[in-house]
This record gives sequence, C-alpha cells and structure tokens, in this order.
Amino acid sequence: MSRPKTEEIRVILATDCGSTTSKARFFKKVGSEYRFVESGEAPTTVEAPYEDVTFGIRNAVREVEELTGHKLLKDDGSGIIMPYDGKCTGADLYVTTSSAGGGLQMMCTGIMKNMTAESAERAALGAGAIVMDVLSADDGRLPFQRIQRVRNLRPDIILMAGGTDGGEATKVLETAELIKAAEPKARFGASYSLPIVYAGNAAIRDQVKKILGDKYAVKIVDNVRPRLERENPGPARDSIHEMFMEHVMSHAPGYDKLGKWTQVPIMPTPAGEGMMFQTIAKMYNANVIGVGLGGATTNVYSVFDDRFVRTVSANLGMSYSIGNVIKTTGIKNVLRWIPFDIDEASLRQGLYNKMIRPTTIPQTLKDLMIEHAVAREALRLGFRHHKFLARPLLGTISDDDFGFTKMTSSYQTTTEFEETGETYIDMMKCAWIGGTGGLLSHAPSRVQSALLLIDGFEPMGVTRLGQDSVFMMPHLGVTSTVHPKAAMEIFEKDCLVRLGTVIAAKGQAQPAKEVMKVKVTLPSKEVVEKTLMGGTMARIHLPEGQRADVEINPTISFDVGRGGGRTLHTEVEGGVVGIILDARGRPLTVPQEPEERKKTLLEWFEALDAYPGMKEILARG
Repeated sequence: MSRPKTEEIRVILATDCGSTTSKARFFKKVGSEYRFVESGEAPTTVEAPYEDVTFGIRNAVREVEELTGHKLLKDDGSGIIMPYDGKCTGADLYVTTSSAGGGLQMMCTGIMKNMTAESAERAALGAGAIVMDVLSADDGRLPFQRIQRVRNLRPDIILMAGGTDGGEATKVLETAELIKAAEPKARFGASYSLPIVYAGNAAIRDQVKKILGDKYAVKIVDNVRPRLERENPGPARDSIHEMFMEHVMSHAPGYDKLGKWTQVPIMPTPAGEGMMFQTIAKMYNANVIGVGLGGATTNVYSVFDDRFVRTVSANLGMSYSIGNVIKTTGIKNVLRWIPFDIDEASLRQGLYNKMIRPTTIPQTLKDLMIEHAVAREALRLGFRHHKFLARPLLGTISDDDFGFTKMTSSYQTTTEFEETGETYIDMMKCAWIGGTGGLLSHAPSRVQSALLLIDGFEPMGVTRLGQDSVFMMPHLGVTSTVHPKAAMEIFEKDCLVRLGTVIAAKGQAQPAKEVMKVKVTLPSKEVVEKTLMGGTMARIHLPEGQRADVEINPTISFDVGRGGGRTLHTEVEGGVVGIILDARGRPLTVPQEPEERKKTLLEWFEALDAYPGMKEILARG
C-alpha cells in the first residue's frame, strides 16, 4: 500500500499494540491544523484464545467509531477504509506501533563485556529491542552454559559483534560456532530461519557467513565498533528494523494481516516514543530524560549534549512484569513507599494477582498507592540500568581535566559503575523530565504523575516536568515518519501536558534544619516566600502558560545549580501542578522505622495534595 502525499492527508488513524492494551488514536485536520479528536482502547489479543492482534486493534478502532460517528473499519473487519471520503468515512493514513507479545526480543554477543558487547547492546536498545542477555568471552560462563542460554532464550534476532575491523577474529568465530551448536529456535515457531545480524570484524565476514549461513538468515552490516574509540550503531540498528519486519513480525499472531493494513512498516513502541523525546530535546534545546512505563517493560530515554540513548528494561513493567519488579527490587523497597500498614504476604498476593490479571486497574485508594509504590521502583531500576549504558566508551584513550592521557578500564561491573558514577548523565544539568505509558497518562491526578517522576528520577536544581496526555507519543512518533508537521502540531496542542517545575536541592537533608529559602514573584506581582526544612515539600500554584521569577537561596550544605550555598536567580514555567519545592535531599531517603515512614509519606503527599481525601480514607481503614 503506497503512502499518501502529505498535502492529501486529512484524517489519520494511529494504533499501538501494547503488551496489555491496544490503543487507537484518531487525528483530523481542523481548518489549517491537525488535532487529536478521540481515542479508543481494548485488551490486546496476541495470546490464546484469540492469537490475533487485529482483534484487539479492531475493538479499539470500533470504540473510536462509536464515539465519533466516523466509520473506519471495513464491514468484514479486514482492514481500514481508505481514503477519507470527505464526510464521515475512511482515513488517509493508517500507522501503528507494537510491543505486544513482549516486543522485539534480542540477544547480543561480543568479545569484551564492556566494549564490543556493550556497543552491540546499545545498538539493539537503539532499535527498540528488549535485550534478553549479552554473551561475551569474559562473562565468566563456560561454553556449555552459553550454549544452554542461547538455546533456552529463543530470541527474535541475534546481534553478533566483536573485534575491531582487522582485529581479533578467533573469539568471534568461536561465538559463531557456539550459536551454530546451540541451534536456537525462533520464538514464534520454527517455520522460518532465525535472523542473525553480524556487525563485527569486517575481515572475517565470509567465515561467519560460512559457519551460520546454512541454518540462519544472516545479514552482514558495518561493524558497530570499527575502532576502539568509535561506535557505529546506525547500520546494525537499521538492519534490525528490517529483519524484525521481514522475519519476525510476519510470523507473530495476526501481524501478517496487520502489516497489510498499514502504509508504513510497523514500528516497535519504544522507537516511536524515542522519536518524540528527541523532538522535545530539539524543541527546548535542552537535556531531556523520558520514560515509557509499560505493562511489560520500562523504557528510558535520554538526550544529553545531543547524545541520544534508549534503554528497554526487560521484565520491569506494571502488569505482566510486576512480579519481576518485586523480585528485582525486594519487597521492602516497595513497602517503603506505602503510608499504611500492610504485611508482606498480602502485598505480594495483591501484586501477583495484578500479574495474572494484567488488565485490571486499582479499585481503592490503597490499591492505587500500592501500584504507585511499585511504579517508583520500576522507574528507579529502569533509570539505574539506563545510566549504566549512558556513559563514555570504555577501553578508549581520553584526556582528563589536567591534559594528561589516561586509559579507562575494560572491565567494569554494575557495582563499580554505581560507585564511580561513570555515567555522563548529570541530573543537575537535566532541564526536562517527561513520562508516557498507561499508568502515568491515566493517573487520577496529574500531581501523582509528577511525584512519581520526581521520586523515580530524583531531579536536582530546576527541572521542568511533562507527560503524555492520553498516551499518544508512540502514535505520534510513527506518524512523524510520514507527516512531521501533523505530528508536531498534535504533540504541542493535544499530547504534551506541562506539569510544571520542580526545584530540588542536592545534599543530605536533616529534619528541622533549613535547606533553602525560595522567593517566587508571580505574574500578578504577588510575592510568595517559602522556607524549606529538611525532609519537607511544598507546592506553589502557577498555571500552565505562565512564568514566574524565582530566587533560590540554599544553605551552605546544599546546591541548586550554582554550587553549595550559592543563590540562583531564574525563571520557571508553570503547569497543571505548578511549582514543586523539594527539600528532601539527594539522594532521596525514606525513614526505615514504620511509624516514622508512614508519617513522613503522609506529610509529603498532603503537602502536594497528591491523593485528595487520603487521611479520611486511610483513617477508615
């Protein structure tokens, strides 16, 4: 199906097959601009008994039809009516993204864990993949363990890297032989050849092809690490997209039919989200961090000094993967965010119920608070994973601040990373944090979304906050590949919710000790002054579209962007939440003693009016 010309597009239908929910978003040209009109949602139908994603898509589109009176589906349900007839039937453009069935699942290989293997992982993550495992010659596993791992995981695609061009060859060929011996089967059945993208040492391409070519669909691309000091993920990333559509999606339940409906290839949901976060960074000319909090994964995006990094934390999600969040973080880390008594067994049972009934939503305020507690941990873990990969290339030669040359270590574990802070992400330099995904977009209160972003990412200094209004960032991302102007107009006017600004001081906060004084001059010339003590929060109303002059005076032990104790004068942007003042300190800590913890959490929530009626509801038990 050919793409329509941009000037001919008047009605756009965009869908997303999520792991839990299928979403439809209906856009239309109103006068001279494009606007969001209506949305529809339905459970995803990739699993038994349906095993056909088009069922869920049709149900979501039918909801749009019922709400708008605009007919979009063909009578036999075999696709979308095209083109738009100028009245109430059809669409000029239909696009879709997907993370259903677990999204794009990959395995990567390389020689050194923190060099070529890490470059391969970054390339796969950049393609919107979930990286199930990374094999390397120095990962400590024996050959039979690697073979067993490859055989058991059943990835959609394997990305092979290793060796600079003209460099190490033996270890790369050993990995190829290992994969051949493992005989991995594709996740969606054995009726097609498993795709393997080779992006390693260019000198041994023919040998790798000879080893693997008979059994697998091997695609040769440029090396992801042609030299130690250079990374080249683009060709591998593009090839992954091509092979995913050609070899994987065509075999997934119903995707062969869905692919025939669309005028552009189906895009992985994280890739669509990432496009929009890059757009935000360009729009504001600022460092940006974004998150897509999904049912199966937590996708984190960052644009720092024009460097874009996307990570997909597999099995950290809010429905299918909620049990894994508990397992990874520990039940006590979830409990620390809950301001009422609940025993560990009851908490586990409730959350595992969510895992086996992924489409359910919280029915009580307590249920909502529990879900938000898990969300904070999913965000924290996803961001920790992201920072581990958002760092300078290891094994390269670089100049330090004194002009001396130093060699960075080729071996670095996650623990070492956390201790040394190797990441180039500096929260004091982050100007904007935003979120998308069902839990954030559909939170009962925008204050709750803002607080989840603050607690999950712990911004420092002055940071703007935003979120997706009704979860349409992936839809707009794929739309932008065909009609960038329409995507940007809808994003600006209907998608982006400007939550406001958070002012947070860096330093160890002590109760009853002053952290900072804040003086806000509102557009009405009214002056609001606040003195923040350690462990407290406050909120100042500043509507969306308005700006205020702010003077921040931290005490000597705290920094808001200019150094310890130094005053910062700046202008802040308002939003539906306004200005949030955070004097809880960084890193953020929650009291361990149960009664003190509950008291502190209630004070934070009450200061922001995050959960209206909270005290009365909790008092009733």
